[in-house]
Amino acid sequence: MSIFSKIIAGEIPSYKIAEDENFYSFLDINPLAKGHTLVVPKKEVDYIFDLDDDTLSKMMLFSKKVAKAIEKVVDCKRIGITVIGLEVPHAHIHLIPITSESDMSFKNTRKQFSSQEFEEIASKIREAFE
Repeated sequence: MSIFSKIIAGEIPSYKIAEDENFYSFLDINPLAKGHTLVVPKKEVDYIFDLDDDTLSKMMLFSKKVAKAIEKVVDCKRIGITVIGLEVPHAHIHLIPITSESDMSFKNTRKQFSSQEFEEIASKIREAFE
């Protein structure tokens, strides 16, 4: 069972943004930017391109709704999207608020937020999602 499956099951706490019957989104706890969010399918599949077409399509549409909510809360030019998929064996999409292309580099220093700051960000994005 991946760490993301444990998060979805509630075994590991997360700063949840949104979920439906197929997907779960939550703040990255090692973010590149304020509002950096992960979207994962509830069905544990290692590689995003091993998802069936219907699930992959719905995952992108779910990600779009989450990205639109992030844009309402976080000051940025766009929400960058990336799929790397090597760090956790569970398909996932990174939604990262950006003002330049260099903001997408995983070599950048990660941002630090307190638990309270994470919860405030998550709460605002959740409200914007609804």
